[in-house]
Amino acid sequence: MSSKGWRKIWPTKVEPVATKIVEEVSKYVVGREDVLEIMLIAMLSEGHVLLEGPAGVGKTLTAKCFAQAIGGTFKRIQMTPDLLPSDIVGTAVYNLPKGTWDIREGPIFANVVLIDELNRATPKTQSALLEAMQEFQVSIEGRTLQLPRPFLVLATQLPYGGEGTYPLTEVQIDRFAFRLYLSYPDPEEELEIVSRVDITQEPDVRAVTTPGEIQDLIERVKEVYVSDAVKKYVVDLVNAVRKMDEVRYGPSPRASIWLFKGARALAFMVGRDYVIPDDVKRLALVVIPHRLKLKPEYEAEGVRPEDLVTRALKEVEVPKY
Repeated sequence: MSSKGWRKIWPTKVEPVATKIVEEVSKYVVGREDVLEIMLIAMLSEGHVLLEGPAGVGKTLTAKCFAQAIGGTFKRIQMTPDLLPSDIVGTAVYNLPKGTWDIREGPIFANVVLIDELNRATPKTQSALLEAMQEFQVSIEGRTLQLPRPFLVLATQLPYGGEGTYPLTEVQIDRFAFRLYLSYPDPEEELEIVSRVDITQEPDVRAVTTPGEIQDLIERVKEVYVSDAVKKYVVDLVNAVRKMDEVRYGPSPRASIWLFKGARALAFMVGRDYVIPDDVKRLALVVIPHRLKLKPEYEAEGVRPEDLVTRALKEVEVPKY
């Protein structure tokens, strides 16, 4: 992605740190404007991202380059059916010379963690991520350990019903602030990917910021003003989806929470200290759909959760600001 492409998505003034991160990652990653935007929003709002889509479209490369650009650490965890919770969070190991039990930290201890094929792991192993994602800590042998900050989980999953998969529970899915579907690159982007193949195999990404500076930005995001009218718009939008006839289980209050927090981060990144309804609209399709379950008869007719959110965006009155 070029700087020009970045400006096309965010035509207004962009937070300088965000611009630096995108420009650095763009040297190695082609055509992933949507992913980088959501990763930045998730990082600044302290959320996590569920990525869906075909294999080989650059999810790991994007995550690794992003971690290096923020000066943070990166770990990738390949989920398999025989993986245990201790393989992720860590375990206690007996130190024979000292006669003590030492904690060996697992790969969850990183600033950016890519969980590949999350639904190949058993529910027991999947649940090991809940405490980490919600409370930024893990418990090992009765000891509570804080995770590095900032902390971002990116998870991919195989298509539902695939061989050897364990569907994510509603609770697990709800922990992901945002869900994004990655498609194949267009022919022009794929040509650029082929041309860059030698430099992307061993990317030498320069750190353009530090985890400490990112933490400062996270605190500044919390100061972004959200009017009562915009807050009501967030709640009205979520409730409109809940009340639709096609919905079996509606989105939880976390949908409203992440629309609120994500909109603050988006406003901050485009240089505003206040949220407008368009910030909420922009994030609705990556915050709400994965949190609702349709009635079987409507699923059979080909209705998608995204269709309901799109309808709500058209029907719910947009407040003036």
